[in-house]
Amino acid sequence: MLVVLCPGQGSQTPGMLKPWLELDGVAEQLALHSAATGLDLVEHGTESDAETIRDTAVAQPLIVSAGLVALKALFPTDLDLRATVSMTAGHSVGEFTAAAVCGSLTAEQSLMLVAARGRAMAAAAAAGPDTGMSAVLGGDPAEVFERLEALDLVGANINGAGQVVAAGTLDALAQLAEEPPHRARVMPLKVAGAFHTKFMEPAVADVEKLIPSMAARTPDISMISNADASLIETGSELLKHLVSQIANPVRWDLCQERLGQSGVTGIIELAPGKVLSGLARRTLPGVESVALNSPDDLEAARDLVRRHSNTGDQA
Repeated sequence: MLVVLCPGQGSQTPGMLKPWLELDGVAEQLALHSAATGLDLVEHGTESDAETIRDTAVAQPLIVSAGLVALKALFPTDLDLRATVSMTAGHSVGEFTAAAVCGSLTAEQSLMLVAARGRAMAAAAAAGPDTGMSAVLGGDPAEVFERLEALDLVGANINGAGQVVAAGTLDALAQLAEEPPHRARVMPLKVAGAFHTKFMEPAVADVEKLIPSMAARTPDISMISNADASLIETGSELLKHLVSQIANPVRWDLCQERLGQSGVTGIIELAPGKVLSGLARRTLPGVESVALNSPDDLEAARDLVRRHSNTGDQA
């Protein structure tokens, strides 16, 4: 069984769209993406520096666009995709990529909505105290959460495999880095706010206003909610979830448990990430994965698809 995973914010890197632009049709695809978001995604994906694409309003549409470009390169038609992939899930902003993967939203709808999300979250971060996020790697889980609670930090992303992302004020995150939990490392992330926390509640209200104008279909491919690993059954349910997850934690650990219980045998992680496939290798032993970060990865991805798809010999 083949699953497509979609990475979240922090996975962006300068120049990440350059190699994709060498493929036929990608320039035209990115022109449509730019029109949907109101951003020059070609400029941001080829020339903008790390600080520019760290801006939430830029990073989120850019990540979703990169994922959709990789998806189209691997599965040229919707029929190819539906006949091959059994399930999809996205981490944080990656759920907007997954919403297009599953067929509930079009690529343009996902990009329009994620652009609004990025702007709203950037505004919420700018309006409040200085906040951010840091990965806490290792340590005893009970001790990690005890330390976060003592510093008024939130476990905004509970990723499994000994990884929790703490979110809150930069002062509190600095204290966490200075005195981490026993046998744990703290690594600041390339994000500009405390996402999936109460600090993002103003963004929820802003994005929620757009929902009545959006028409979402019932998913063609099963989609896992990153809030609790339940399956999203309807388009309206998906839209509500895409709004509520802005200020609520991501439970990727539960998503990985769901994947294991579902019998996944192969994973494709779309551009621009490697984190989700890396986590899967540690928590889902025996499950093959490919991170599709550039066209150079297409051959390996196609080989995995042939061997693990719905129509493959090992389905």
